[in-house]
Amino acid sequence: MKLKSIVRLAVLALPLVLVSCKSHKKAAETIPMYGQQKTADFVTQVRENQQTTKFITSKVKFSVEVGPQKLTLTGNLKMRRNDVIRLQLMAFGFVEAGRLEFTKDYVLIMDRINKQYLKAPYRQIDFLRNSGLNFEALQALFWNELFRPNQGSETVVLDKSKSGGDGNFTTIENGDDMIISLESGKMDYSWLASKNTALIRMANILYKDRFNGNTQLNWDYSDYEVFGRKMFPKKHGITLTTPTKEVKLAVTLNYLGTDTEWEPRTEVSNKYREVTVDEILRRFMAL
Repeated sequence: MKLKSIVRLAVLALPLVLVSCKSHKKAAETIPMYGQQKTADFVTQVRENQQTTKFITSKVKFSVEVGPQKLTLTGNLKMRRNDVIRLQLMAFGFVEAGRLEFTKDYVLIMDRINKQYLKAPYRQIDFLRNSGLNFEALQALFWNELFRPNQGSETVVLDKSKSGGDGNFTTIENGDDMIISLESGKMDYSWLASKNTALIRMANILYKDRFNGNTQLNWDYSDYEVFGRKMFPKKHGITLTTPTKEVKLAVTLNYLGTDTEWEPRTEVSNKYREVTVDEILRRFMAL
């Protein structure tokens, strides 16, 4: 694989992971009535670990691995709560190869090398619309928080009148951890959180398709440090597994900060050619 193709792969890999993941349908566990308060209490503990700062910025070491091919890049992560998530990917340490920008209204993917970009509202991207991975859900994944599909982390609550059922959290003990599960229609989400610290160590989204095969997104969190009087993970391991391909992404945050001196929106030069979602996906699959 040529270097240019590998760099292009890195630019396209993260949005592919985020937009091509549906969720799974697995056997739902239920909790008895006496366990509902325990679930509610633990979910509350997990929510209390959420960051209160409005900005998170960091230098980033980013690697993408597809089969035997692996590439490591550096970059910058800039997030403003309830507004924008931006990831800049640098090639050779100083050339911006790509930029991914998620706002409440649209997704922007910029291929700096080939002067191409995609800018579209969430409703025009089938994968995001159908899976419930809107801006609020993506924000929760990046910020290490629970979320509800099509709602996000700000409205995560437990319906104490039901146990298990559609759209309700359940908890199951698993050694030193608790598994928090949420079923919503055809989708099923799971989080693994420490019983002692109530910190989320893993988020999982799995879609079971008996005709086309399963698709799974796994997001691991590790290397926590104190940030804004809360704990925040510096290492994010993201794995997308499809019937035909596995994409692994590793994101390491360095020099966490709360920098506010940056423009929250990217202006696209008229030198760039706009492409469609299908073109982005075809380009990736051809690599």
